[in-house]
Amino acid sequence: MVVIEPVPTSSLKQDEVRKTSPWPAITTADKVENINVSLSSIDAAVPSFNSDGYETASDSELNNENDNVEVSDANELKDNGNTGEANGENQNQVQAKDDENALAQVNDAKLDGNALFKEGKYEEALLKYELALQIASTIPSSVELRSMCYSNRGACFSKLEKHTETVKECTKALELNPSYTNSLIRRAEAHEKLENYEEAISDMKKVMELDPLNDQARRNIIRLKPLADEKREKMKGEMIGKLKEMGNSILGRFGMSVDNFKAVKDPNTGSYSVSFQK
Repeated sequence: MVVIEPVPTSSLKQDEVRKTSPWPAITTADKVENINVSLSSIDAAVPSFNSDGYETASDSELNNENDNVEVSDANELKDNGNTGEANGENQNQVQAKDDENALAQVNDAKLDGNALFKEGKYEEALLKYELALQIASTIPSSVELRSMCYSNRGACFSKLEKHTETVKECTKALELNPSYTNSLIRRAEAHEKLENYEEAISDMKKVMELDPLNDQARRNIIRLKPLADEKREKMKGEMIGKLKEMGNSILGRFGMSVDNFKAVKDPNTGSYSVSFQK
C-alpha cells in the first residue's frame, strides 16, 4: 500500500509502521528624516561711495550662496537614498507576496494530485504533481513541498508498475531531503521489484540510521540478504561462464581449453590458485 503525503507541515512526519507488509508504511517604511539647516544672515556694513551703476556681491553673500548649494545637494542625496531603500523594501514585499501566492498554487495542485491518486487515476495525478513542481521550481522555500511531489510521483509509478521510474523520482526527492524516510522505503521497495537487492538493503540501512527502532527495516535487511547473496553468486557464475567461452576460443588454437586449468579456492583467504592439468 502506498500512501500519498499530506499537506506539508513545518517538518516531515514519520508514519506508523505497517504490520501487514514486510515494508514500513509510507506516508508534502523607515522613517525619513529631513535635513534642516538654518543659515544665519550676515549683515555686511558697506561704506557709502559714489556708485558707477553696477552692484557687486560681498564676500558674505557669496559664502551664503555656497552654503545654500551644499545644503540643497545634501538634501537631494538623502532623498535619493531614502527613495532607493523604500523601493527595495517594496520589491521585497511584492516578491514575498508572489511567492506566497505561488506556494498556495503548488499546494492546491498537490492536493488535486492526492485526490486523483485515491481515485486510482495515477496518470492524471502524475500531471498534477508535475504542475506543482513546475510552479515551485523558482521558489526557494518550496524544497519540502517539491520533495513530497517527487515522492508522490514515485508512488504513482509504483502503482503503474514502472519501478525504474519510481527509483528515479524517489532519488530526486532524496536529493532535496536526504532524511526523507518514506522515499527511502519506497525506493527500496522498487529496488526489490527490480531485483536490485544490494541497493534495497542500502536504503534500509539508511532508514535504520534515521530510525534505529524501525524493526521492520531491520527484518527487511535480514530477509533481503540471502537474496542478494544468491544473485551475487549467480552473476559470478555467469561471468565465469563468459570468461570460459572467451578462454576456449583462444586456447583452442593451441589444442587446449580452460578445462585443462583447475581453480582451487583457499577457504582461509577466499582467493583462488590455478593449476594446469593435461
